[in-house]
Amino acid sequence: MHKQVPMYMKRLYLEDLAEIERVQQTVIDSLPEKNTLQPLSTEEFLFILQHNGLIVGAFVEGELVAFRALLVPEIDEEHLGRDIGLSEEELGNMIYQEISAVAPDYRGNRLQQKLAEVVMKELKKLEKKFRYVACTVAPMNIPSLKDKFTQHMHIAALKKKYDGLERYILVKDLEQPNADYGNQVTAPIDDLQKQQELLNEGYVGIGFQMVKGFHALQFAKPLS
Repeated sequence: MHKQVPMYMKRLYLEDLAEIERVQQTVIDSLPEKNTLQPLSTEEFLFILQHNGLIVGAFVEGELVAFRALLVPEIDEEHLGRDIGLSEEELGNMIYQEISAVAPDYRGNRLQQKLAEVVMKELKKLEKKFRYVACTVAPMNIPSLKDKFTQHMHIAALKKKYDGLERYILVKDLEQPNADYGNQVTAPIDDLQKQQELLNEGYVGIGFQMVKGFHALQFAKPLS
């Protein structure tokens, strides 16, 4: 049973940096597998808060308990747009869904989803308009994958990022948010080789399916 308490959300600014980092550290300390989360440094948070994206936070009794960030990335060799085959001209049309953090005591309240809805509304208020929203997720990170699939993002690639760590590259085309798919197949969630083969054949990952009591990733081919 969750205790019901009033909660509100708002956009965060430079003066909230200490609280943002406190929540991030609380989340890191609670993780059994530390490499499932790619934390942001103070410099990266400052970069976002200085007009290179935005952060939205959730508060309970005046205390920050969760936040979600969007980052306008620098155009470099590690840009996620390159991983999914965007042209050089299109790279500037992509914004990243960066870290999403919920303090352990407040998990199970759909805060990630609620923050996603708010942060995407705030995205529309930015001066620059973006076509693509992308992010990385570690394989086997089922909660984070479910969060992204709920937002109608799809797995477009599986690449080594962050000094050799396997990561899914997920993306959503805001100009075509409701894509149609066909030829659906599944792959075991821990069979990265099979998943890579499907991605190489033009499939994308669109959700989960239970197969013999275990989570499997659902792949399909875009029809457009």
